[in-house]
Amino acid sequence: MPEVTTPYAPGTPCWIDLMVPDQQAALDFYRDLFGWQGEVGPEEFGGYSMCALRGKPVAGIMKTMAPEGAAPPPPPHWSTYFSSADADATQSAISANGGSVVSPAMEVGTIGRMLIATDPQGAFFGVWQPLDFPGAGIVNEPGALVWNQLTTTDPKAAGTFYRAALGLEAGPVSGMPEFTGFHVGGRAVGSVHGMENMPEGVPPHWLVNFAVDDTDSTVDALVRAGGSVLVPPFDMEKIGRMAIVQDPQGATFAIIALNGTPES
Repeated sequence: MPEVTTPYAPGTPCWIDLMVPDQQAALDFYRDLFGWQGEVGPEEFGGYSMCALRGKPVAGIMKTMAPEGAAPPPPPHWSTYFSSADADATQSAISANGGSVVSPAMEVGTIGRMLIATDPQGAFFGVWQPLDFPGAGIVNEPGALVWNQLTTTDPKAAGTFYRAALGLEAGPVSGMPEFTGFHVGGRAVGSVHGMENMPEGVPPHWLVNFAVDDTDSTVDALVRAGGSVLVPPFDMEKIGRMAIVQDPQGATFAIIALNGTPES
């Protein structure tokens, strides 16, 4: 069911967006790679771009904004947002359970309320309370979000935090007992992994995964467009063929050609 026709349950990843120095270059790159349509948005929303696939919103792209003070701007990155029935209550739960609020809950026009935070291990994530805009209108099909995975220094502690802050339950994924997933209402919506296979210096993070028809050909197209490959295509038993890549501006994401329909 790629088109989303019902509201996202609280705790479910519902939106993703990209922050880069060159917004137009990113719009062009993801148009060619995934078939997205989008343009620089209105000035009152900082030029934020809503990218669409088959006329449905799938992701946002915005220009990097320098933080206040002398701090350097953040590097290019994808962010994952989790649905919440009450952003202010979620903000309180984040703080009460060891997380840190980076940008407090605020109104985004009439479409919703959002905040940005880090978990106790330092991974950034967003929270979205929908009003007029519920989130991604297409998921789980080529060119759209299919999975979100947390890589962290302490998976057990992360499970405790996300249960208390967002209502996510950590546990085995059906048919893959060795795989720890995050569940909402018994349905897997993401996963959590340790840092054992990460290069030195990589911080805890949420990795955005996009579905594709063919991982190898998508990697070839990405490289021709100036992107780079961090982990070449490899087969994951029972799941599909995956690669971890960077766009030309350095934002990391994963692509995967699934063997079947994802549980989420």
